[in-house]
Amino acid sequence: MDTLMWEAKARAGLGPELLRWVLTEGVSGLGEAVRTEVFTAADRVVVVAVGPEAPRTLPDPPADLVERAPHAWPFTRITTAAPGPGA
Repeated sequence: MDTLMWEAKARAGLGPELLRWVLTEGVSGLGEAVRTEVFTAADRVVVVAVGPEAPRTLPDPPADLVERAPHAWPFTRITTAAPGPGA
């Protein structure tokens, strides 16, 4: 497996603080070989991390920022690019 999807739900009103934590501390230890994408929706922050091998999970955010413990799922990448037109 080479991809990790990580999701955390912020406590009410703390979405921006959780996002700040993810961007400054959460993804910092994944390493330079790992490509990360960070997404937000309302009170949730999602990180997709893709590397040459399974990325480790992110550290747990401070308990006062989250509604519950984060969830993480490992995946195996099947394709690296979308097929072009007519493919």
